[in-house]
Amino acid sequence: MKKPKATNRFCPFCKKKTNHKIKQLSTGIKRGTLTRGSLTRMKARGALPGMGNKGRGSKPPINKWKRKTKNTKKAVFIYTCQTCGKAHQSKKGLRTSKVVFE
Repeated sequence: MKKPKATNRFCPFCKKKTNHKIKQLSTGIKRGTLTRGSLTRMKARGALPGMGNKGRGSKPPINKWKRKTKNTKKAVFIYTCQTCGKAHQSKKGLRTSKVVFE
């Protein structure tokens, strides 16, 4: 998906249409499940008593083609007003595989 670096949009703070810079919001960093002191790591070690399986099943894992996954993520854009300098997000994220700013 091609998107311009700047566009003319309504600013909710200025209450009028102004020029906005566009930036894509990053997805963020996922924390590791096997970090020290985590519940998943304790379960894997078998340190936790209790009911339920320990995540080591007898059957093989599901084939990757059988797994239902989404192949795109919703891209969220941040619009920064050039006059007041305040930023706001779009109401809805657009589902795209890749965003290119021109």
